[in-house]
Order: sequence, then C-alpha cells, then structure tokens
Amino acid sequence: MKLTLAKFKANYYYKTDLIKLCRKYGLPTYGTKAELNHYILQYLSGIPKRDIHQIRKHNQRQHLTQADISLATPLVGSGFVFDDEARKFFANYFGVAKFSFKKKMAVIKRQAEAENDLTMTVGDLIREYQRNDDLVNQTKEEKTYQWNNFVKDFCADPASQQFPNKMRVAAILWGRVKRSMGPKEYHHQLLSEYVSDNRS
Repeated sequence: MKLTLAKFKANYYYKTDLIKLCRKYGLPTYGTKAELNHYILQYLSGIPKRDIHQIRKHNQRQHLTQADISLATPLVGSGFVFDDEARKFFANYFGVAKFSFKKKMAVIKRQAEAENDLTMTVGDLIREYQRNDDLVNQTKEEKTYQWNNFVKDFCADPASQQFPNKMRVAAILWGRVKRSMGPKEYHHQLLSEYVSDNRS
C-alpha cells in the first residue's frame, strides 16, 4: 500500500522506521528524528528527491582532545563533538568532578550545524546553555518525542496517581493513541475511558 502524506502524518514512527523509509525513497538517512521527518514530509508533498538535501553534514573530522578545546573552538567544522574529551573540558570549566551533557546543548549544536554557522564557538554554546529560556521545548525535534511527552502529560494528570504501576497504564493508553488516526497526545478523556472499560 502506497504511503501518503496523510497516512504518514497520522502514524507514529520510531527513528529506525524513519531511516528505513528514507532509504526506501533515496532520501538522506543521517539526522535527528525531526530532520528525517522533514525529508519524508518534503518527498510526500511532491518535492523531487534530487531537491531534498541533508540539513546537517556528518562530522568526518578527527575528534578533539580536551587540550584542543577552548572557548574559541568553533562548534561546526572543528571536530568538536560531545564525547569524553568534551565532558572533561566542561567539568574543568564548571569546576565539577563530573559533567553531564544536557539536551539544550545538543539542540544548540544541531542548530549551528543546520545553519552551517562557522562563527559559533564553545564559549557561545556555554552562554546560550546558561540562558534561562525554553529553547528545547520550542524545537521541531522535541515534538518528535511523542511517547516521552505522552508519559510526561499522563503522569502530570492527578488521576494517574491511583495506579501503582503507572507506566503499564501509560503504555496501554499509548498503544491506543498510536494506532488511532488522531494526534499522538495524552488527554484526560483517555484515562477516563480506560477506567470505565476496566470497571465493566
């Protein structure tokens, strides 16, 4: 059965599914879920595949060591990646024994890569990371984390507190939503229907 734009938008896909679809249609296979979604949406909207280009280039350069990284190191084209060497640099910079990368940092770096911003540096990354804004929740990538957002909204519903195994119930409700043609989002009515079904 042919995949249409409407059918694609109505269904939920894991990243591995998106990569398979991109391979099938001869589209770029490197990128985040949002980027892969974008390629497929363009193709299904009628844009020829020759006009669909990879948003970010895969970093082929040798990765930097901690000693190579400074505040002036460009995020794009320098070989900078979020690895153990970068972790050591940030731990030293922030004066902590152990440093964990945050999602916001990855969002900032991906944005610089997508825009091929050769001027953005590690220092700029730190400044943007420390800004108190909601950058992560505004990105297209965040919108592809439908299961994560579904669980977060389910757990925020006070009615979900009645279940000792909330994740099991969330998974059952997610299964219903995933198979439906509606939005892949949690709403209280789902839980009300579940409770009603299990009483009868």
